[in-house]
Amino acid sequence: MVRRFVLMLAAAAMGASSVAPAQVLPADATNQVVAAVAKTLNEPLVTTPLSNDPLAPAQVAGSEEPALPVPADEEEPVAITRGASLGDTVAKLRRSEAGSRELECLAAGVYFESKSEPLAGQLAVGQVIANRADSRGRFPSSYCGVLTQRGQFSFVRGGRWPAVNKNSLQWKNAVAVARIVDADLHDSSVGKAMFFHARRVSPGWRLTRVAAVGNHVFYR
Repeated sequence: MVRRFVLMLAAAAMGASSVAPAQVLPADATNQVVAAVAKTLNEPLVTTPLSNDPLAPAQVAGSEEPALPVPADEEEPVAITRGASLGDTVAKLRRSEAGSRELECLAAGVYFESKSEPLAGQLAVGQVIANRADSRGRFPSSYCGVLTQRGQFSFVRGGRWPAVNKNSLQWKNAVAVARIVDADLHDSSVGKAMFFHARRVSPGWRLTRVAAVGNHVFYR
């Protein structure tokens, strides 16, 4: 059947030309053509899309590229339930890298102002920085802007802060607290407080006192 089909194609091709003389294929060549066509008919080309994108190119079956390994520093998804204990949430979110410059600024504020305090005190400090960033013009509109605003945080010098050992537990806790504040995963007792000072000082501010948490007193 296949041989007859190939010979018919060859005859049609030779008859379609009014210039070239008729040619007869040698038996060996005919057999080779028949074998090639038969192989093609018996092994259809199958393609599979690389993605759900209708414009994505097709890929020949059997030649798929192996899946790339997930980078070592790629973060695995973490299921967090709002309302879980602060300690449990911090334990799940501890990281040496904050993941963005903004979160690193927020973590630095938590770290340098309250790293030796209980987690509730660290959360309160982070909440004040976030409240300032959300103040709509009263303070800079970013965590980094709030942190580096002139005259606001004593550990900042020329827009920079001291080097941090990012492998320390205190830094990892500060990163976790920053992520909790940013994602609003846990309520803080300081609410909308915008200011705080250490308990050891008494600046005499004419502000509304909100709470005293850890080593700081908070105001709005």
